[in-house]
Amino acid sequence: MSDHDHDFPKTTVTQFVLALLGGLFAPGLVIFMIIKMVLGIQATHIPDSDAAVAASKVIERIQPVGEVAVADANAGPHVDKPGEQVVKETCSACHGSGALGSPKIGDKGAWGPRITQGYDTLVKHAVAGIRQMPARGGNAELTDTEVAGAVAYMANQGGANFKAPAPKTEAAPAAEPAKK
Repeated sequence: MSDHDHDFPKTTVTQFVLALLGGLFAPGLVIFMIIKMVLGIQATHIPDSDAAVAASKVIERIQPVGEVAVADANAGPHVDKPGEQVVKETCSACHGSGALGSPKIGDKGAWGPRITQGYDTLVKHAVAGIRQMPARGGNAELTDTEVAGAVAYMANQGGANFKAPAPKTEAAPAAEPAKK
């Protein structure tokens, strides 16, 4: 074989250097842009120079999700609500529309089988909860007497003849005199 079998153009040193620089320019530009982005992100995370501001931000971030509120024992006596009021405020959310299979208020066909179980059983189910119905209709603040009154009211609307218990009033605890 002779040198003339392959007719490749001859590459000059200038052409080689330009091709090398051109091939390195694109990756170099990408690396430069990544460094610029990282430095830009770090620049936005400047720590608070004031210790009081930093401490207040930490306290704000670690606040509890909920708080427990303790009722004042001397706030006054609890007066039971009548059954009709409890039904309007709590029970009608489900029993007004028949949500989750609950018997609608006034639907004698739906209430009939429940009424035959007896008043005490209905009250027990309402206080403890049954199937999808939460205990006390989802209102933990209701007393047993309030729940029983609501059961009597709704069942009577569905054809029962239950007597609601009389609402109770709890006496306020006597305040002790301060000792010296």
